[in-house]
Amino acid sequence: MQKVVAVLGGGIGGLSACHHLSKSPNVSKIVLLERSGRCGGWLSSIRRDDGAVFEQGPRGVRPAGAVGRNTLNMVSELGLESEILPVTKDHVASKNRFLYVKGQLHKMPSGPGGVVRTIPPFSRPIIQSVLKEILIRKGTEEDESVHAFVSRRLGSELANIAIDSLCRGVFAGDSRQLSVRSCFPPLYEAERSRGSIVLGMLMGSGGPKVVPSDLAKKASTESWTQWSLKRGMQAFPEALEDTLKRRERVELHHHAKVKSLNMNSEGWEIKLDDGVSLKADHVISTLPASELASVLPPAAQPLMEELRAIALVTVAVVNLEYEGFILPVTGFGHLVPSSEDPGLLGVVYDSVPFPQHNRSGGLTTRLTVMMGGAWFEQTFGHPDSVTKQTLLDRATQAVTSHLGVNSQPVWSYVGLLKLCVPFLISEKMRQYISNHNLPLTLAGASYDGVSVNDVIFSGRTAAEGLIRKT
Repeated sequence: MQKVVAVLGGGIGGLSACHHLSKSPNVSKIVLLERSGRCGGWLSSIRRDDGAVFEQGPRGVRPAGAVGRNTLNMVSELGLESEILPVTKDHVASKNRFLYVKGQLHKMPSGPGGVVRTIPPFSRPIIQSVLKEILIRKGTEEDESVHAFVSRRLGSELANIAIDSLCRGVFAGDSRQLSVRSCFPPLYEAERSRGSIVLGMLMGSGGPKVVPSDLAKKASTESWTQWSLKRGMQAFPEALEDTLKRRERVELHHHAKVKSLNMNSEGWEIKLDDGVSLKADHVISTLPASELASVLPPAAQPLMEELRAIALVTVAVVNLEYEGFILPVTGFGHLVPSSEDPGLLGVVYDSVPFPQHNRSGGLTTRLTVMMGGAWFEQTFGHPDSVTKQTLLDRATQAVTSHLGVNSQPVWSYVGLLKLCVPFLISEKMRQYISNHNLPLTLAGASYDGVSVNDVIFSGRTAAEGLIRKT
């Protein structure tokens, strides 16, 4: 039987789901509903007339693993190969990443030398923690915080400095609250299956298999560590949307905010804010969990409660441009542990990995300062009442104190992103949906990982899971 599928949310996850659904002859119609005036979600690039590009969201995608190959395969399908800006492993942005600890920048240990020597801010060689880890007994908990997991297996120093900073950089979250099972599934699975993170990583574990395109093979051969696009990351969802518009079974709707979802004997009835009503046999939701919770029917109360428990954090993203090359070090950027400055997550030195995004004519340095996250309210107060000037002042102050930059930026942009941080496992929610035979699939950053690759793969998995059932 041919099905009508509604996809809620036009971010990269929703677009990916539509892309894969549109390949199946068993889907008669795909309706994408996006509440805002544009698709792409967090993939949002500012393009200035002088050629400068600034990222408000993700600024570079890792090509590694099955999910990385899957994204590069889509880049190929969309004909964007010539737009790619790769960063290889011998590039300074790949080799140099810093931590700002006790008022100083420290290069993160890398390569064999960095692992066997004691490198500040650490008090002993990392190899010691790694070798001890192999001998530590398997944990007994069903899940635990990232911080507890790493402290138990690798020691409190790595947990307090490196892992604390990493969780702030990736999730804008607190490692003491984040679930290791949700945030770092490979680490959790390695301990479960091999009794050790190190052994699990060395021996490899199962996972999705994705056949690499020529582009993905090239990324592997040339040892890319990340990539972007000439016109910024937003070019990816734009190309995907253009492709979908040309497919006759796909309908894309902007300014289509869902007001309610109701089930009847014929499937879903979807009411929009503007009074329009649509019918669908199945819904794939890529909306943030709390947003989906607010539109589900009252009968799905247990599911709504699970969804509401997934937290949202607010991150301030401040793009800055300075005249000249102002950095005291070169590398990808630096992270700040919560013990140093809770409200300041890190600074990305955008001009180092992607100088192609600098304006034409005259040397400049582009930086992005990330602030807030799980510490937003305690640092800045409520997101709705903080002024952009306050955030800009705090960002430029950090650049001055961390990097010794005395000049003022010549251009700036302040954005606020409300991001999902996974504190919980989504299995319970999916189990509820399955037990109640709800024609609903959950996909996107609330459930399957927050990276661009994870979200794209989540959309694909949702679409293919549904296609298999039809």
